[in-house]
Amino acid sequence: MEIMDTSPYLSLFSALSYGIASMAMVFINKAVIMQYAHSMTLLTVQQLATALLIHFGRVMGYTRARGLNAETAKKLFPVSLFYNANVGFALASLKGVNIPMYIAIKRLTPLAVLVAGFFTGKGKPTTQVTLSVILTAAGVLIAALGDFSFDLFGYSLAFISVFFQTMYLVLVEKSGAEDGLSSIEIMFYNSFLSLPFLLFLIIATGEFPNSLSILFAKSSSISFLAILILSLVMGIVLNYTMFLCTIVNSALTTTIVGVLKGVGSTTLGFVMLGGVEIHALNVTGLVINTAGGVWYSFAKYQQKKSKLPKIMSDIESHRK
Repeated sequence: MEIMDTSPYLSLFSALSYGIASMAMVFINKAVIMQYAHSMTLLTVQQLATALLIHFGRVMGYTRARGLNAETAKKLFPVSLFYNANVGFALASLKGVNIPMYIAIKRLTPLAVLVAGFFTGKGKPTTQVTLSVILTAAGVLIAALGDFSFDLFGYSLAFISVFFQTMYLVLVEKSGAEDGLSSIEIMFYNSFLSLPFLLFLIIATGEFPNSLSILFAKSSSISFLAILILSLVMGIVLNYTMFLCTIVNSALTTTIVGVLKGVGSTTLGFVMLGGVEIHALNVTGLVINTAGGVWYSFAKYQQKKSKLPKIMSDIESHRK
């Protein structure tokens, strides 16, 4: 796979932007879901707004994104499928899971990456990586035991979301590198390909058309309308920064940024939007989970850093 040639500044900017957007989106989605429970309709509106914005931006010359290509659409269909499954399950889980526990569960993505790597024949992870992932998982278990608002259904949806998040990150990295697609182009294909699938879901689950009439009725409230518009805008920003970070850096970097931003989100989650009862087990588990996440990020950084001199040495030996 050819690695995209980018400056350190773009790499840093893409990672920071994704971290900030991802952290903000958790709270915005939670605020919307607390007032409007139809998560699949919300996701459909977000994707429709994204597709229309990019389409009109391309038609008016504001973006250099290429038009639809049937072969590219076919390749990116699995990316769209896994992305929407991830977001759909994540939004649904926020109905019954408080923000600190939601973030703790989503921090299990590296564990899913390691398991996926084992089954696809990738190299054995280092001892530090393995131990940090085990620590992260143990933290989730301990925190769950102290979560008085425990919702089995919500937890199950969040765990399923972790699986789909792992799959689409790996596919985005592969697709962007192989086809030379920009983050805006991947985002447009993702949104466009999502719509038939999402429309089928909201009709099959019975959300539509009742969910749409409720949405219009609630839009008369200025406060709800402001949160909804913010949700649509931040949905576009999050998609763009996530795809940019994954293409410019890697799926691993995007995962690590997700782990690190969770530290701030977990802290804010205790004081914002409610739903959290503080308990010794809950706090201890979240601290262990966060420590495991930070350790994992450090271990992967060290691993990547140690590989660089070897690669440079191999390049020099081939030049001689």
